[in-house]
Amino acid sequence: MLEIKLRQAVDVVILDLSGRIDVDSANLVEVVGQCVRDGYVDILCNLEDVEAIDYMGISVIVIAYKEVVNHHGRLKFVNVPAHLKGVFAISGTDRVIELYASEDLALNSFKEDKAIENIKKMQLRRRFKRLPIDLKIELKSKQADLPVCLKVDILNLSAVGAFIFGCGKFKLGDEVVLKMKLAPKQEELEFEASVVWVPDKEVQRHEYPGIGVEFSNISTADQQKLIEFIDRNLSFTTSD
Repeated sequence: MLEIKLRQAVDVVILDLSGRIDVDSANLVEVVGQCVRDGYVDILCNLEDVEAIDYMGISVIVIAYKEVVNHHGRLKFVNVPAHLKGVFAISGTDRVIELYASEDLALNSFKEDKAIENIKKMQLRRRFKRLPIDLKIELKSKQADLPVCLKVDILNLSAVGAFIFGCGKFKLGDEVVLKMKLAPKQEELEFEASVVWVPDKEVQRHEYPGIGVEFSNISTADQQKLIEFIDRNLSFTTSD
């Protein structure tokens, strides 16, 4: 049976594997699943002490990989013995999952991925216009038993996020739901979002209590409605 030992390097969980990865290695999927449920979505598998991987083992690896990717994480491998690299090459797994020669290189790659991701997010935000506005919305947690803020204000709106004023019940990383009606049709729209910024009460007094949110799982149709609403209202502002 595959043996798995866990350790951690900052935000990355390292799984030290030993034995065989085969049809009896469902525990790898279970351990990876528990990691992502606990919020650790960057996972590095150390294969230094793995003796063999058969094609059923490759299937186990693919299932674990999909579990991580579905949670917006990364699964990578390090210290893959020479006799196992052929299995990854023949199966095509090495074209999907990144393999690294050393732990330092692998851990640095996670940092580089995050830096690139942040740059892409900044570029994405700059693509969309921002609308200063005073729009009443309903704000609540995605979890039914957690906070609800009725009739708070969006003061700044874009197609990828918003600044919301009047609710100090949420913290960084919280998942929230926004309900709003956009003129002229007054169609009620609902958006899922993550809290990505919380102002400091002492430093950013004018923004407190408020939160910056980034929309998640937004459909193309709903994003287009936001873009049209923002463009229409910005044209009114410009004409004034």
